[in-house]
Amino acid sequence: MGIKRYELNKAQWQRIAPLLPGKAGDEGRSGADGRLFVNGCLWILRSGAHWKDLPERYGNWKTVHRRFSRWCHAGVWDRIFETLTADLDNQYLMFDATIVRAHQQAANGKGGARIRRWGVPDVV
Repeated sequence: MGIKRYELNKAQWQRIAPLLPGKAGDEGRSGADGRLFVNGCLWILRSGAHWKDLPERYGNWKTVHRRFSRWCHAGVWDRIFETLTADLDNQYLMFDATIVRAHQQAANGKGGARIRRWGVPDVV
């Protein structure tokens, strides 16, 4: 089976694998398959789906979410991001503007032009 839409290819995996916990010599228990786990996290983050909608091929959604949360609290994702952004080529990084949020009132300019509907009295 080929690489799925949101999954890391071999070169991308080799780039981040040394940065991840669970390698030989690390303390604690190692995850069963780090690449599969990272691919599951990428699927969630890139698709925007809920954790419960994680495809079964990535494992139990609760387990993947728990491990994702632990890595967040341990700063693993931050270390990966910092390492990847330090590369001057930066061909593999993408910033998705859909995650940038504005305040709900930012859509209307205060005191800007207003549309008045016919038959609706002005409120003063």
